Amino acid sequence: MQIGYECPTCSAPVHLVDIETLTVLACPQCGTALEVPENGFVGDSSRHLARCLACPSHDLFVRKDFPQRLGVGIVVVGLLGSCVAWGMRELVATFAILFVTALIDLILYLLVPDCLACYRCGARYRGAGADGFAPFDLETHERHRQQVARVQELATRPPAGD
Repeated sequence: MQIGYECPTCSAPVHLVDIETLTVLACPQCGTALEVPENGFVGDSSRHLARCLACPSHDLFVRKDFPQRLGVGIVVVGLLGSCVAWGMRELVATFAILFVTALIDLILYLLVPDCLACYRCGARYRGAGADGFAPFDLETHERHRQQVARVQELATRPPAGD
């Protein structure tokens, strides 16, 4: 299994492979070491991820291992192309462009593998051992987002009593 996360100290991207055998996740830029928690994996022969190894969160979700911006870009290009064809009164071309865009989306959906992502720190886990997690849940995401916002607000607020 592979992990990709942002170093909490220097914000450099960290990519490590064979994390099942590691006891420490080390940043190659600054050397910050994150200890792999003992309860990070479950199972003896085939080790499955049980929680995020880069932060204390147990909330992970399954997503496609594909850049969202590229996916949105493909849809936008298809939409713009169909609008141009529609404006030129090319009905067949309009629907052909929309059909091809949908076909590209379907092919990518079928070919691109899944990965796990952490709601809290955004770490991504690729490879086997990612079974047993649910897809994205907006309520869980919002809970983590609100928690980060509250911590930032408390950090910028002046101390009480001044």
